[in-house]
Amino acid sequence: MIHEQQITGNTGSKVLVKAVPATNVSLDRILMATDFSPASDRALEYALSLARHYGSHLIVAHVITLDGYPMIAPDLAAAREQKYRQEAKAAMAKLVRSGRLIGVSHEILIEEGTLWPAIHRLIEKYGVNLVVAGTKEMGSMQKVLLGSNSEQMFRQSGVPMLTVGPAVTSEPLYEAEFKHILFPTDFGPGAEKEAAFALSLAQEHKSKLTVLHVSNGTELTVGLQMDFILRQMKELVPDTHGEHCLIDYRVVSGKPVEEILRVRQDTGAGLIVMGAKRRTSLAGHVPHTTAFQVVSSAPCPVLTVRS
Repeated sequence: MIHEQQITGNTGSKVLVKAVPATNVSLDRILMATDFSPASDRALEYALSLARHYGSHLIVAHVITLDGYPMIAPDLAAAREQKYRQEAKAAMAKLVRSGRLIGVSHEILIEEGTLWPAIHRLIEKYGVNLVVAGTKEMGSMQKVLLGSNSEQMFRQSGVPMLTVGPAVTSEPLYEAEFKHILFPTDFGPGAEKEAAFALSLAQEHKSKLTVLHVSNGTELTVGLQMDFILRQMKELVPDTHGEHCLIDYRVVSGKPVEEILRVRQDTGAGLIVMGAKRRTSLAGHVPHTTAFQVVSSAPCPVLTVRS
């Protein structure tokens, strides 16, 4: 049985509390990782929208990798690499000619090497504080065999990453406006960092912020634990009065992915902010992680903060 409870006051109405301003998250340098696919094209629109809102410098980068051909002969590898570089240059030139980058401080880069080390080098070199990428639709078996490049990045990246999944069909506004942000938390390691980022974004966009905890307990146990869960929520996102955003606390029981997506639909949230556990091995090759399933199914972008 699915149990849901929104924290209510003495009158029975939802508690919408205002939070004190948090330290602003800087998004002055955004890295857009592209493979020129339709998924990357959708993600680029969000990267541009954020760059306009925050006045960011946008780095559009493509990594040429031959990781899928480890046994290829050196001469064939060189020819293939040259072909890929020519195609990448043509795709970047087409992007510039499209005019989509006009009005945004930007540069375009073509790198070579294994995907994650190359992206990590760019993050370090340019002081990037947000990575944006798209992800394609794939089944669990395909994910096990091929991995997910986007998940590999958000599992290992020390900076937050915005992933635009295959279920995202709506176009962002010219300048990003997230009127409702959903922040699911299990109070695990890194929860404070995740909460600070969610709160800062909500304050920047003057959004409503829904803080969600999904319990695997029964209706009875959730009810008994409600006061404790509420205290944990308010420690993460204080309920002192301010002027920047409205906060709604929700506690539900059920399966995490199903409940996160259900509450997203119920609230109409335009952004999900959630934690992603660090993985150095098998990153992008574990098919049933909560973060990956939410990214793959959510009809809005998901911003992951690595714990």
